[in-house]
Amino acid sequence: MSSVTATTTTPAPAGPAAPEGGARPRPDWRIRFGALSAIWGFSFLLIKVGTQGYAPFQVTLGRLAFGTAVLAVAMAVRRERLPRGARTWGHLAVAGFLLNALPFSLFAFAELTIPSTLAGICNATSPLWGMALSLVALSEDRPTRVRVAGLGVGFLGVLTVLGAWQGFDGLDARGTALALLASLSYPVGWIYVRRTLAGSGHSNLSLTGGQLLLATVQLAVVTPLFTTLPTEFAVGPLLAVAALGTLGTGLAVLIQYGLVAEVGPTTGQMVTYFVPVIAAAAGIVLLGETLTWSTPVGAVIVLAGAALTQARPKRTP
Repeated sequence: MSSVTATTTTPAPAGPAAPEGGARPRPDWRIRFGALSAIWGFSFLLIKVGTQGYAPFQVTLGRLAFGTAVLAVAMAVRRERLPRGARTWGHLAVAGFLLNALPFSLFAFAELTIPSTLAGICNATSPLWGMALSLVALSEDRPTRVRVAGLGVGFLGVLTVLGAWQGFDGLDARGTALALLASLSYPVGWIYVRRTLAGSGHSNLSLTGGQLLLATVQLAVVTPLFTTLPTEFAVGPLLAVAALGTLGTGLAVLIQYGLVAEVGPTTGQMVTYFVPVIAAAAGIVLLGETLTWSTPVGAVIVLAGAALTQARPKRTP
């Protein structure tokens, strides 16, 4: 889920480069790219399994707690400290809400009534929302004909996925709307981070560690107000939440930053186009979910549109 983790606009290496000689070299970036795609693709299945035993807010709280623990260990190993300054922490609180607490919760609530496959496809609309918002909020992000065309193609794909010509018959409108709202929350958060935390002098790991910590605190406050402690702790859903947090939130962040530092943000963002494919395959094979023809066809159109929105004009020498 490339849009599930926090992102700053000045990518920093996930950690110091492996020294020559003694340290083990990192796996090839293509292997890490595939691993990240698989981790985020399976995240939607894990959310579905988690909500079969626990309330959506509880799933999100557990996810954030496990993810924060992974980053805390990584920061300790790399001897990095949390950011300082009340202003920075205030911005991180907003970023944690927009990029973690809100979308994670929305997806968990959405998957109470929609398949994990549809949630994964809705997540792929984040680049489309990001393109539309950047035209308004980021004056330096100039539109091109190709990118505007991609926006139109992408939303045509969304309508295809939803079966608009059938009047959205058989579609759970509430669950789908929650998933689309979750995907919208990511670019809103990215733009906020870009405007407030870019050039702060802190590393991405430090900022994201603080961000996830604050998002965990937010859910720790909200969850007891709207849920009750479960009478029994289902093992399967609990393991799903633990995997969702440690892998889909914590480890995925570390892999993502390493990829961005090595191959650049454009290639790193290509994970977005593989996530819905893996999410759909996982839902169908492991959960027995079914798809109508319009869902995969619409997903292909969405991804094509998203790819066009990421196109940049070639620079003349």
